[in-house]
Amino acid sequence: MAGKWNHTALLVIDMQKDFIHEDGLMLVNGGRAIVPNVTKAVQVARERGILVVWVVREHDPLGRDVEHFRRHLYAAGKVGPTVKGSVGAELVDGLVIKEGDYKLVKTRFSAFFATHLHSFLQGAGINKLVITGVQTPNCIRQTVFDAVALDYQSVSVIVDATAAATPEVHVANIFDMKNVGVATPTLLEWSKSDA
Repeated sequence: MAGKWNHTALLVIDMQKDFIHEDGLMLVNGGRAIVPNVTKAVQVARERGILVVWVVREHDPLGRDVEHFRRHLYAAGKVGPTVKGSVGAELVDGLVIKEGDYKLVKTRFSAFFATHLHSFLQGAGINKLVITGVQTPNCIRQTVFDAVALDYQSVSVIVDATAAATPEVHVANIFDMKNVGVATPTLLEWSKSDA
């Protein structure tokens, strides 16, 4: 069965403590609720032999590689969000990078922007992407729109393994992604699908 999934990758985006924990510096309110579903999606992917790609933000302690509108969060003397090596940059409990997985560090919303993700996926023979994580209007949406622009054959967003600050924002962004040909299964639907 694993053979049919060897052109698919699961992207797990920004499931880091600073985005998910209540005291996280960049808390996404809907993030905590999806942790079990993201964990399950990773489990299903591993069972199917799907490549798991952990996409994380890791920033310079001085904020030199952060978007301009966030640079004030890295002022002298304080640890900004998802600084490389900080607790906030760690994956939330229950999510573990295992041998054979791939970790990709990004510093912008899209996992493709100024990274080698596309060439890595091409080299691995990947043409189908399944997306999980936070948050829907920013890193999920930008990554998805870039994947569509790069002509990935299939792009799916698992609707109950992605989240935003509010359900309304989440639903609106899922609607926009559906309109550009993105599949939006639930975790259960994706887990039961055979392609």
